[in-house]
Amino acid sequence: MAEFNLPANSKVRAGKTFAAPAGARRVRAFQIYRWNPDNGENPRTDSYEIDLDACGPMVLDALIKIKNEVDPTLTFRRSCREGICGSCAMNIDGTNTLACLKPIDEVKGPVRIYPLPHMPVVKDLVPDLTRAYAQLRSIEPWLQADTPPPPDAERLQSPEERRKLDGLWECILCFCCTTSCPSYWWNGDRYLGPAVLLAAYRWISDSRDEAAGGRLDALQDPFKLYRCHTIMNCTQTCPKGLNPAKAIGEIKQLLLEREV
Repeated sequence: MAEFNLPANSKVRAGKTFAAPAGARRVRAFQIYRWNPDNGENPRTDSYEIDLDACGPMVLDALIKIKNEVDPTLTFRRSCREGICGSCAMNIDGTNTLACLKPIDEVKGPVRIYPLPHMPVVKDLVPDLTRAYAQLRSIEPWLQADTPPPPDAERLQSPEERRKLDGLWECILCFCCTTSCPSYWWNGDRYLGPAVLLAAYRWISDSRDEAAGGRLDALQDPFKLYRCHTIMNCTQTCPKGLNPAKAIGEIKQLLLEREV
């Protein structure tokens, strides 16, 4: 019989409860994952009762209210509040999404908030994205061309060539897709993951880029690309409505065509 041992401090325990103010009529509980690497304690879930009549409509509004008015120790990332920066990516009600785009009213019952899954946690809702960004750098996500641009002009594209980038350039690197992918959970040290592969295909598809052959050579690897099994979690969870699985399939098709 196989026997599995959980890592130290892995069991999440019940935490504190912060009651709503007296007289609050429209109360919703927010159950939030808390972990502080400095105190050596197990992670916990604290419950915060928030008066929705005194709070904005999005989950991020509630988090900001909690930090500003209830518990200043709560730690999370946020910046633009407009679904552009990707900073506030987290797991809300069991789905990876952006807190600034997730309406509280879409969640039935308590709002359960955890950091992005299967990533090391820095503190509370802040994941360590060091490896993901290193993988992004590995695909060299910038224009590469040996041909000099026209003098006193930019590199031009036709409208048709530009349309090939739609559904690719909009990625905000929130890594909701990558952290929802079981293949990345088990092979994240070698599999690049949906977000990085989407970025790779964005440059392979760019008519101004002259390094498509080398980019494809770098992806011809049993783990970097082919750990994708088209589970489609990435496409389902993308808060921008993009389709990383399709981009990965296009890369595979290009590699196949080179061999024919």
